[in-house]
Amino acid sequence: MGTRFRNSVPTGGSAEREGARPPRDAERGATAVQMLVILVPVAFGLIGFAVDLGMLYSAKSELQAAANAMALAAAQRLIGTDAATGAATLASQNTIETGTGFGNRYNFNANPVGKTTGNLTSVAPEPSFYAAVADASGGDSSTTVGGSAARHVTVNLTGEASLLFWSFLPLATERKTTIAARAVAGISAPLCTACGIEPYAIAAADAADPVNFGFVPNVKYSFTYLCSGNPTPTILAPAVQRVDYLLLNRLDPNALIFTDESSQVYRDLAGGLPGSTITTQACFTVNNPELVWANALPGACNALRVQPLVTASLCGLDTRFESTTSASCTGIAEVDTLATIFPPDPDVVDYDIYTDYTGTGRRIITIPIVDVLTATNTMTVLGFRQFLLSPTLGGTNISTNDTFGRFVAMYIGSVAPVRQGRFNGCQQAAGPGKVVLHQ
Repeated sequence: MGTRFRNSVPTGGSAEREGARPPRDAERGATAVQMLVILVPVAFGLIGFAVDLGMLYSAKSELQAAANAMALAAAQRLIGTDAATGAATLASQNTIETGTGFGNRYNFNANPVGKTTGNLTSVAPEPSFYAAVADASGGDSSTTVGGSAARHVTVNLTGEASLLFWSFLPLATERKTTIAARAVAGISAPLCTACGIEPYAIAAADAADPVNFGFVPNVKYSFTYLCSGNPTPTILAPAVQRVDYLLLNRLDPNALIFTDESSQVYRDLAGGLPGSTITTQACFTVNNPELVWANALPGACNALRVQPLVTASLCGLDTRFESTTSASCTGIAEVDTLATIFPPDPDVVDYDIYTDYTGTGRRIITIPIVDVLTATNTMTVLGFRQFLLSPTLGGTNISTNDTFGRFVAMYIGSVAPVRQGRFNGCQQAAGPGKVVLHQ
């Protein structure tokens, strides 16, 4: 019996333990359900916040891209004239316009920049202009300038973006939030390398003058292709001083389109991009040596003619005034096709003061200034300066058949941005820059 009693105790204890398991398992299950009830909404909330945050980052980046584009477009039009800020304002607004279909149509959450869509509003005020980049970055309205003094631009944009999950928070009862973007663009430091500029060269009137190389702003110069002997070419009216020039070599022997050198010269002087992307073909660099274009060597003044390539360069310049092709330009290869590429400047009026000019900048030429003008040796580039082309006296174009390759241009200094280049690698106190995004 003792044995049976001892055996019965463990059996009974085991039964009691087995009977206690269901309550503890139920407690664990209930706890898991409670945790699930708590964590699922939290998880969905975190996912919702992540979705909203991603949408806000996307909207912010799109609004910033629009501000950058508007600032860059405006800065391109800051060419140092009284009409510059008006043209810059229009250029910035055209970047986001939606009426013609040509605008970039930047949008965030389907809300166009500067427009109201449903209950979402975006505001794109006119840009502000400044003389110094520090003032533009600071945004102080008391330092804004207009017209010819403007060198930098600030664009401020605001807009509203929709909220999904965050709208359930007490602080977001309107189910939207405001975002903002700011961009500052303007003219860079003087360029050491300038690309896409005109392949003409003139000698410095005063190499010791680091600002203007001896040329005088608002003075008109009679550009004459270098020749030797007599008769000395006369000064074209209304210019008051003669300056000789040469055509620098920018022949691209590997060109696949417009392969003829006459068409290459025409395109370069019409303001087109060089056919080659190689720096030595597309750009000029301060302190680098340059040579005259081989088939544009100067001759005797009494020959009363210039090389056909010089005439082709004048034909290129003439596209900045008119869209028709003069008779002296018909021999240029593929000129009929080329003539359709380059629109004339809307302002072809002759001015005595550069700031009165109201055009797009098509009449501005940027050319290398060299140490000495020579057809037999190398010429060293000292810097780059700009001139405004003038029409023939009493006319609205230039003479493309001038026997001395003459045309008139007003010296304007370094007022307009160059399309491309680098501003490191040399020491320049003055000179044209390019448009850069400061902020």
